[in-house]
Amino acid sequence: MIQKISKIGVLFLALTLAMSCATRVENKTHLTKEIEAVKSQYAPDKRVALFDVTAEKRGKVYMLKGESNLPDAVEALKNNLTAAKIDYIDSIQILPASALEGKTLGLVTISVANLRSRPAHSAELATQATLGTPVKILKKENSWTLIQTPDKYLAWVDSGGVEDIDQAEFDRWKSATKLIYTTISGSSYSMPFTASQVVSDVVAGGIFELLSEEGEFYKVVYPDQRIAYINKTEAELYASWLSRTDPSQENLVATSKRLMGLPYLWGGTSPKGVDCSGFTKTIFFLNGLILPRDASQQIHTGDLIDDNQNFEKLQPGDLLFFGKKATETSPERVIHVGMWIGNNEFIHSAGRVKINSVDKNAANFDAYNLNRYLRTKRVAKSDIGEVINMTETAVFEVSKAQ
Repeated sequence: MIQKISKIGVLFLALTLAMSCATRVENKTHLTKEIEAVKSQYAPDKRVALFDVTAEKRGKVYMLKGESNLPDAVEALKNNLTAAKIDYIDSIQILPASALEGKTLGLVTISVANLRSRPAHSAELATQATLGTPVKILKKENSWTLIQTPDKYLAWVDSGGVEDIDQAEFDRWKSATKLIYTTISGSSYSMPFTASQVVSDVVAGGIFELLSEEGEFYKVVYPDQRIAYINKTEAELYASWLSRTDPSQENLVATSKRLMGLPYLWGGTSPKGVDCSGFTKTIFFLNGLILPRDASQQIHTGDLIDDNQNFEKLQPGDLLFFGKKATETSPERVIHVGMWIGNNEFIHSAGRVKINSVDKNAANFDAYNLNRYLRTKRVAKSDIGEVINMTETAVFEVSKAQ
């Protein structure tokens, strides 16, 4: 009798689990086509747009759940459902979260903030942001903050790396006089001499608010209100620097060579370490242009120069893309990017920042990348793609139009 009950119990448990699994699968598939149609239109790239929405059926009504930072996309979904005469209850959270209480903007307050794919130190390093980078704050989870960088990249940062501010504070910061650190790496100090206590490390591209000048030093304030001193030979007034930025062939090559030997770091976009697209992004940033984060995004910028290994068409500063060509059964995959420097050579981050050649007779010939070459784009001076020209778009200061 006990054995029979046991078998019945096992069968009942198995049936319950099966029904439970079936319910979960069913819930995930509700309104899939309707949701995907909106997602493909408004948020085709999840790296830069958040539209994480599902539908749960409750009787004859659908419960819309999830979150998005795209109010227009959510509104489009609701309009489509209404037009299709589908009853729903809207429980989608629009970000920034209301719990932030108005502090929906932030400034990176450490030399380089590591931005991760999930709210955990063990998560993949997705990208980085240097000191003074303004970000949008979307929500918080324990000691982590979900942010969006000026190039729209979405990632999680340890909350200690970002100072939360409201719109009024942000407006004041943007109107303040700024300083940009131009040396590849160095330090700030507690007093106006290098023998004093180091306040923090600093890397090229770091932005400070300038307070005053004291002898051979600039007195600056960090976003978290730390006071420090920067050697004048290592920095420049941001407005002056910006007015001189020119992504010319000579400047792009010169900047790239200042980073020679920098170690490869997956997700790195700073002088502390770079991956392939992080390297090209850093080169262009230090010349006044903000490129999209990844190689698969950068390839959609600039004018097409070559897609057939006609390297005589290339000019220094052009971006070369590598990967796997599209086939009848698989799409193109963009895996790597480097920058042309002339003389049949390109500079890229592969193991470290180094120079290789497409010339088969050269000592530094790179057969591996030549065999997976896709095409070359000219980004500087082009208006194609999601490139931010900092002389035209006020990222760190008040817009000239204001």
